Amino acid sequence: MHRHRVLICTLLTLSAGLAPAAVVTETVLYEHDGVTLEGYIAHDDATGEQRPGVLVVHQWMGLSDNERMRAEMLAELGYVALAVDIYGQGVRPENTDQAREQAMKYYGDRELYRGRLAAGLAELVDHRLVDARRTAAIGYCFGGAGVLELARSGADVRGVVSFHGNLDTTMPAERGEVAASVLVCHGAVDPYVPAEQVQAFLEEMETAAVDYQLMMYGGAVHAFTQKGAGDDPSRGAAYQATADRRSWRLMRDFFAEVLDD
Repeated sequence: MHRHRVLICTLLTLSAGLAPAAVVTETVLYEHDGVTLEGYIAHDDATGEQRPGVLVVHQWMGLSDNERMRAEMLAELGYVALAVDIYGQGVRPENTDQAREQAMKYYGDRELYRGRLAAGLAELVDHRLVDARRTAAIGYCFGGAGVLELARSGADVRGVVSFHGNLDTTMPAERGEVAASVLVCHGAVDPYVPAEQVQAFLEEMETAAVDYQLMMYGGAVHAFTQKGAGDDPSRGAAYQATADRRSWRLMRDFFAEVLDD
């Protein structure tokens, strides 16, 4: 596999009472079906021991500072995090029309989407510090839909967390095929994921006997973890600090359970 890494280090104090540890970030090129993808890995250098790995799947604007930030936050928690690239190296939409065009390629071809996610997972598992037995994935909006597709595909991950992601699919989960536990963090008044879609998702999970949780945040609309979404919920997408904080804390508890040996 073609791979090139650029190494950048930042010193962060991970917790009180511990010596400072460096969060190491790497730009990684990898491939899927002849397309070069550019991801971003973060981990701390406090130890050379293997630890769980977590995929971070971007929203519809492509891999951005938001996902890089989340990867670094996960590194501070002691994970190896790979912010994946679904669209391809250099494919970064500049406006919502371009983002919609890119996202629809994958919403319309779930096999392709799953293939890109699987390529990212393979890259993560290949990292020398990742315990391949303990992996998970998180995703935002478009990426939230993606991690659910990863779970539906039967990928060997212990858990997935969808933050304000689309819940519908053209390839529903099959009973006995989903290995991952599923956590969905959903804005209770998200106009882009209406109640009918939520109900259909619940029925899908129950029919497939998936270990799942759904947390709904009152007053939260779409993109509630994204500061760039602004603060006007009447637009249908807006940041909400309370839901952002609470959903991240819930993710931490979820990972402490599903990634613990």
